[in-house]
Amino acid sequence: MRIVVTGKEGQIARSMAALGPRMGVDIVTVGRPELDLAEPGGVMAALEAARPDAIVAAAAYTMVDKAETERDLAFAVNGAGAKAVAEAAARLGVPLLHLSTDYVFDGRKTTPYVETDPTMPACVYGASKLAGERYAAEAAGDLAIFRTAWVYSPYGVNFLKTMLRLAETRDRITVVCDQQGCPTSADDIAHALILAARRMIEEPDEKYRGIFHLTGAGHASWAEFAQEILFLAETHGRRPAAVAPVTSDQYPSPVRRPANSRLSGEKLAHIYGIALPDWRISTRKVVDTLLGCTLSQPRSALSGERQ
Repeated sequence: MRIVVTGKEGQIARSMAALGPRMGVDIVTVGRPELDLAEPGGVMAALEAARPDAIVAAAAYTMVDKAETERDLAFAVNGAGAKAVAEAAARLGVPLLHLSTDYVFDGRKTTPYVETDPTMPACVYGASKLAGERYAAEAAGDLAIFRTAWVYSPYGVNFLKTMLRLAETRDRITVVCDQQGCPTSADDIAHALILAARRMIEEPDEKYRGIFHLTGAGHASWAEFAQEILFLAETHGRRPAAVAPVTSDQYPSPVRRPANSRLSGEKLAHIYGIALPDWRISTRKVVDTLLGCTLSQPRSALSGERQ
């Protein structure tokens, strides 16, 4: 089985490339300059040359704040670019697994979002990703959309790595405490996508198509996520650092981020039999990887219990 992933340097693309050989899957990542979603005209040729059995549309414009002033570029990549990938998948006759985001919701709901909840993005980035979902649904005949959130990994730039970097020089780190979400490991996403791609290739059943939420189990605020990261770093011998919780109003941002980014994974578990691990377990694994040592059952900073 050959899965072609759009993007080369993204967290999910790199996680899939690392995991594929261990799962007996050929992962081919395709990105710039061969495939540039801002230039949709070349998408078909790049994907056709990669000879996919399935395509994972992971590449995207993800600069949430900057999208407010780069609206055209965000929509070109996340909208028109996503449409070009979906059209290519349809022409090649292969399943498309399209990655989307919690930002398609405005965050006003007080319970975890399910796939049938109305979408109402509150920022340009979210609107561009919702446009991509709709374009993909129009163009691809064999499609599953996977919304994820709060992605972290040993690769690239992400919240977990930022917290570790800041803790090297700061005693206190200011982090928002009134936004709730589901921290999600790119490694866990990669594993789930490979399983889902295999199912879509082998079984044409419509139940495996549609929209699914794909996030780590459990939830936390950004401040709680940061506390866990810093606690784990300290157990590895790093200098102690504390989290200074603040509200969103106290933390200036050009974008109103969702207060509630929790996504329910019940549909994914019911249909695919896939349930991602608790975010604390996966956070520990990534911290262990980055700091070069695996410790035996470290305590959680939030629960005080052994995991």
